[in-house]
Amino acid sequence: MRYAAIDVGSNAVRLLIANIIENNGSVSFKKNTLVRVPVRLGDDAFLNKHISDKKADDLVKSMQAFKNLMDVFKVTDYMACATSAMREADNGQEVADRIKTEAGIDLQIVHGQSEAEIIYASHAEINIDKDKNYLYIDVGGGSTELSLFSRGELQASQSFNLGTIRILDNQDKEETWNEMKDFIREHTRHHKNIFGIGTGGNINKLYKLSNEKDGAPLTYAKLKSLYNYLDSFSMKERINVLGLNQDRADVIIPACEIYLTVLKCANIKSMYVPTVGMVDGIIQTLIDKNQKV
Repeated sequence: MRYAAIDVGSNAVRLLIANIIENNGSVSFKKNTLVRVPVRLGDDAFLNKHISDKKADDLVKSMQAFKNLMDVFKVTDYMACATSAMREADNGQEVADRIKTEAGIDLQIVHGQSEAEIIYASHAEINIDKDKNYLYIDVGGGSTELSLFSRGELQASQSFNLGTIRILDNQDKEETWNEMKDFIREHTRHHKNIFGIGTGGNINKLYKLSNEKDGAPLTYAKLKSLYNYLDSFSMKERINVLGLNQDRADVIIPACEIYLTVLKCANIKSMYVPTVGMVDGIIQTLIDKNQKV
């Protein structure tokens, strides 16, 4: 049995096809195929509040390709979610309707709160010490989702309109930064020794660049020095010398800035990076849904 997850983000669109494994009543998944297309809807959505015909065409073509792959892999269930770029574009629903008609994919535009819930659904597999406190930090192109857990229970969760594409396009607002810092201070002051859990494409890449051993946390100090190192290269050098993809080479700097701000504000010394993202959370959500049936 195979499930598929589609994440229509502000920087890229992703398709994850996963094999579903049932073992003695417990259901897990193994990644089979992951496809990523850098459509970058955020540039349109955050600057013009409207997705251009060209971007809409690129998105529809990507969805048609995803649908074909899902058919070939004989996917039995799927879920497609669009986040902040589609939320903010005045024609987001119109584009979603076009995708339904032309690609046969039912794309849901999810609210920030739902996005946060899907993201932290993906971490069922992490060996979390239930007695500790964790702040989930997911940084995307258009928004940052924060969720605080204490003793395995969700204490607070919020989505903020702060993301890498938004910062690159100078569409981030000082009051949003302050609102995020206020949220962090308010909800972390009663908890000592909070650990971070970082998700999203940028932190996965940063973790790889850090050369940490698998499973070892990334310290604030290590992330800060990595940021200074990357920032010392031009965009062109990050592509040619460091070998970063063009659509990663620019967003990785503002991503670092968001993670460093959150860690510092919450007084977090180290962060676990389970190298999962929205698509993993969608697959886990599908597993949970189908187990209830």
